Amino acid sequence: MPGTATLCVDADRSGLSSAVAAERLLRDGPNELPRADRRSVLRLALDVLREPMLALLLAGGVAYMLLGDLTEALILLAFATFSIVVTVVQESRTEHVLDALRDLSAPRAQVVRDGARQHIAAREVVCGDILVLEQGDRIAADALLFDADDCQTDESLLTGESLPVGKLAAADAAIAEPRRPGGEGQPFVYSGSLVTRGNGLARVLAIGPRTEVGRIGQSLARLETEAPRLRRETTRIVTWCGIGGGAVALLVVLLFGLLRGGWIEALLAGIAIGMAMLPEEFPVVLTVFLAMGAWRIGKVGVFTRRAAAIETLGSATILCTDKTGTLTENRMSVGELWLPSSATLVLAGNRPVTPGYHALLATAARASAIAPSDPMEIALHDAWSAVVARSPSTGTLVHTYALRPELLAMSNVWDDGDALRIAAKGAPEAIASLCALAPDQHAAMTAAVDAMAVRGIRVLAVASAAPPDRDWAQTQHGYRYQLVGLVGLADPIRASVPGAVAECRRAGIRVVMITGDYAATARSIARQAGIAEGEVLTGADLTTLDDAQLAAQLPSVTVFARIMPEQKLRIVDAFRAAGEIVAMTGDGVNDAPSLKAAHIGVAMGKRGTDVAREAAAIILIDDDFGAIVQSVRLGRRIYDNIRKAMAFIFAVHVPIAGLALLPLFFGMPILFGPIHIALLEMVIDPVCTLVFEAERDEEDVMRRPPRAPSEALFSMPMIVWSVFQGGLAFVMLAAVFLIEQAAGMPERELRALIFFALIAEILALILVNRSFSASMRDALVRHNAALRYVVAAIVCVTGLILFLPRAQILLKFGLIAWSDMTLALGMGIGLLAILEACKPLIRKATPRRRSDPGSRALVVQ
Repeated sequence: MPGTATLCVDADRSGLSSAVAAERLLRDGPNELPRADRRSVLRLALDVLREPMLALLLAGGVAYMLLGDLTEALILLAFATFSIVVTVVQESRTEHVLDALRDLSAPRAQVVRDGARQHIAAREVVCGDILVLEQGDRIAADALLFDADDCQTDESLLTGESLPVGKLAAADAAIAEPRRPGGEGQPFVYSGSLVTRGNGLARVLAIGPRTEVGRIGQSLARLETEAPRLRRETTRIVTWCGIGGGAVALLVVLLFGLLRGGWIEALLAGIAIGMAMLPEEFPVVLTVFLAMGAWRIGKVGVFTRRAAAIETLGSATILCTDKTGTLTENRMSVGELWLPSSATLVLAGNRPVTPGYHALLATAARASAIAPSDPMEIALHDAWSAVVARSPSTGTLVHTYALRPELLAMSNVWDDGDALRIAAKGAPEAIASLCALAPDQHAAMTAAVDAMAVRGIRVLAVASAAPPDRDWAQTQHGYRYQLVGLVGLADPIRASVPGAVAECRRAGIRVVMITGDYAATARSIARQAGIAEGEVLTGADLTTLDDAQLAAQLPSVTVFARIMPEQKLRIVDAFRAAGEIVAMTGDGVNDAPSLKAAHIGVAMGKRGTDVAREAAAIILIDDDFGAIVQSVRLGRRIYDNIRKAMAFIFAVHVPIAGLALLPLFFGMPILFGPIHIALLEMVIDPVCTLVFEAERDEEDVMRRPPRAPSEALFSMPMIVWSVFQGGLAFVMLAAVFLIEQAAGMPERELRALIFFALIAEILALILVNRSFSASMRDALVRHNAALRYVVAAIVCVTGLILFLPRAQILLKFGLIAWSDMTLALGMGIGLLAILEACKPLIRKATPRRRSDPGSRALVVQ
């Protein structure tokens, strides 16, 4: 919760003595965030090796090496090494998040000690120090202002507000109120924020971990990144398949040896069965698909820090987005002009400013600094320059009346050569008092201000005066001002946002906004972005709700406004507790805890802080919100293609294992040995890792709801369909094997026939699993360059086996007639036709359940 300050503001301005400062530094420690325990590279590597999936890769590589199959061994060990290196690098980068947060603190600070100003290292600032704040300074600690001159600070890192906020010196003899970043007129300043205008003196209230930014650091340190669900599911299935395959292989060795007495043949049979059932493709598929996904999404401006996050993003059910810098451009622009005649001009798109409004823009620009640093003044200058392509300064600035707590307006006095001209701007009420508006004029102006405020527009009133002589007055009240009009400024929404939000809604992803900005502004931006209408919940309201009450309100709330960092984290946790898969976007320090806590943290690359980028899983390089939609599309494509690859793996291992076991039951010689299984794996591996990875997305990929969080990757319908495919292929092969065996076909020729028939059926299984739709056109002509290359390679290898006698001797193949080759090819074609015809029946047995956008539904492919 925000802290409470109790401090006498009229204390001694000579500051602490050096002795007292040294004593407090020793007592309280340095003004920096604590350094977390860092894991060494060796420890990270050992932690990675505990993953069963990676251990299986290594075990498989070692097993193949012991069998003398160097090629397969090197492939598996290469993938294992790649996985270890990538994971270690990612984990070590994740641990840099607190270092990035620590780097936000100012390296130097100016304080008053022993009655004199001096520069010290920021880490030496202690509680009670007097900070000297000047424009451009990074504030070193949380402090209370007791002297301020037109002071403004940029607290967007902590609040998400796009505009600097004005600061006022504490007026009372003692201050006892809760402090929180954001909001005009506060006497508090915060560590890590930037002084954008003016200067002041402030007494330090909190340092290091007790500052607002320090609280965020403590939240980050306590959060643990959850392992991706896809990895957990794959690890579980791989472990069970490995155990099952090993048990079957051991059983085959024992039965073969006991029943036939040939233990060497029994060992070869067991090895063949183990190789046929060893699911080493599963972890390879996962590694390659996610690595290729990271590469693909990088081409559209998204950097992936944790590759599994792309697939997780594809299953997101809730997208929690920040406002400033995410939905908006994080810059001010003039959006609306109003004249006392009640004429209004909305500057939408490239709409030109008509001549009747030129005087209003010129006066507003002349009421600003000549070389502005304030975002609003920059916007005023840009708007006027776009009209006349020149500076508004047509005279000499001779005097300035600064913004004061008692009058929130400023005026510039210009000498135009013949006379003085005064341009003023400020809060509408302040300008109204300077102009002494009549009741009807004041009412008209107030109505215009209220109308803009409802739309989230920040309003400045503009006035002008003509002094009777060249002696300017002591205060701004010494002139007779005329109201020139109102200027509405807003942080414009990004052009790509409405379309991206609409596509998210079509994809069943609910978009909600979480921002530190005011409710009216947040509601307006949400409406412009196309976020669904719903309730607005403010941070103050949130503090009154317990977890159960918050959970009850979550379905109806679409905008969370005036939210503190710890509240963002609470909202994300509440969505997760409700079973949602949460994606969170943000760019500020205040977003870092929720970015890390979400299933998928999405940070901005350009405007995002290092803290946000290090806490996130993926980074939008160009800050393009639309890239999130492309990431979702790719995530769903990856998930679909992983399911296709896994279905193929399940299916293809059934006939391979069946053909390895079949001779054992009929007392025949072993049909396939380890070398045949290894050769088949050389076909299966590139198919899994290249062909299915390159498959394009399904036509309805962004028109269906996200999969239910409880849906398993290896669902029972998928396993049944896969086993059915493989079982049908095995039945066809077994029938040919038994018929030809009974007809007296020689063993070597029979082995060749069944081998080539199996290759043809593997190709059929590839084509069947390319698409979820029952379309022969999709199976045969759907574009996939990788498939063409793989098929070409298979044809070449098949030709070499057919025409090279040494290859036939090595594989124990006999000469095979062209009629038998035609039979083998026909079996593949027949399997393809039968399975494609079965797809509609499978769809009827396992129908998809649709739901309205924004809700979840189970999608059975």
